[in-house]
Amino acid sequence: MKEINVNFSLADSEYMTALRLVAGSVLAANDRDVDVIEDFKVCVTESVIILKNCGFGRVSATFGTDGGVYCVVCGEGGEPRESENEFSLALVSALVADCSIERKNGVIGKVTLRV
Repeated sequence: MKEINVNFSLADSEYMTALRLVAGSVLAANDRDVDVIEDFKVCVTESVIILKNCGFGRVSATFGTDGGVYCVVCGEGGEPRESENEFSLALVSALVADCSIERKNGVIGKVTLRV
């Protein structure tokens, strides 16, 4: 199993581009077609937006290839709180084969995407 981890402060939005590049590269290296790659990049981006809306200060995204390609996006630090994310959640669940959301006290803190 291969893994790559990207961590950054959510105050530094320029790292979103780097995160999207990593997401696309991991899928391209695993022979996924362009439509799947684009959908996955949207889902990774939306997952980060969800965590930012929930008040986290940092994000950690781990990409791997065990049993398909996956990305686990976790919020860290900040002041976590419940937030309205229904549009982002609907989009994410519609675009990937498997999506799981973990909440603690109603706050989304982890999103796992799998294609």
